[in-house]
Amino acid sequence: MNGWLIVNKFLYNDKFIDIYARLTDAAVKAGCTLNLVTNADITVRVDTGELILSDTSLDQPDFIIFWDKDIRLAKALEKLGFRLYNRADAIRACDDKSLTLSLLAGSVRMPRTFNVPFTYEHLGYCDTSFLNIIEEQLSYPFILKECFGSFGEQVYLINSREECKSRLANVNGRPCIIQEYIRCPWKGSRDIRINVVGNRCVAAMLRSNEDDFRANITNGGHMAPYTPTSAECDMALSVCKKLGLDFAGVDIMFDGNRSPILCEVNSNAHFKSIFDCTGINVADAIIEHIISDTLSRERDA
Repeated sequence: MNGWLIVNKFLYNDKFIDIYARLTDAAVKAGCTLNLVTNADITVRVDTGELILSDTSLDQPDFIIFWDKDIRLAKALEKLGFRLYNRADAIRACDDKSLTLSLLAGSVRMPRTFNVPFTYEHLGYCDTSFLNIIEEQLSYPFILKECFGSFGEQVYLINSREECKSRLANVNGRPCIIQEYIRCPWKGSRDIRINVVGNRCVAAMLRSNEDDFRANITNGGHMAPYTPTSAECDMALSVCKKLGLDFAGVDIMFDGNRSPILCEVNSNAHFKSIFDCTGINVADAIIEHIISDTLSRERDA
């Protein structure tokens, strides 16, 4: 069985190289080939739909692991009949935090959330009177979060209107949401990351940070192996199913009663930290799921 691992040509650092190596090694162990292809090595001619490769010797794939956010390319490949893991719409839904929560609204518990009005980057927010409405619904502090961001970056704890106006000026018109600040029942911050593959919760860890409102490991948080409750697993599996994800990292917060509240969903969640924490290689589960699903599709064809 032959697959492609499509990655971003311009985002190539140690974190991502580790992911690519783990997926490639897992494929080899499972007896299939996984060729690394960047989004600059492949293009689809827009007007004709013709697939063009820089390396014409590459065999057509039985599946594609799409480890990028180049949605236009992903959509074009799907139109040509390729099965992507994850699918384009699922990646798009997770990439935009506002869209994630909008698609899940009413089906899972989440913080009270409001979209910041759309503006243009060259204009920004010259008028912030829209905060009047939000301040009627939320008290300070609240969370200002850019819709596109990773590793806990582009997430800000806002303590006053003046602080919010200053942060909005720095955001420079990029899409944002404003959310209720969920106070952690412990000192600092805690959340859990559950890695879902197929219809299984394959690994989980508890992340904590006593010095920051964000629990992310990148921001200095600590990690420990964690056994999720049935309610937490149900939440993780439910959101992945509703978003059409084959695999994802689901981040869940706790309220004052230690009940689960959805934070966000990551379609291309890094898994080095969870391997270091738990010893579970999520890449193995991803490859196993893809091979099983591919063989099932071939039998049904």
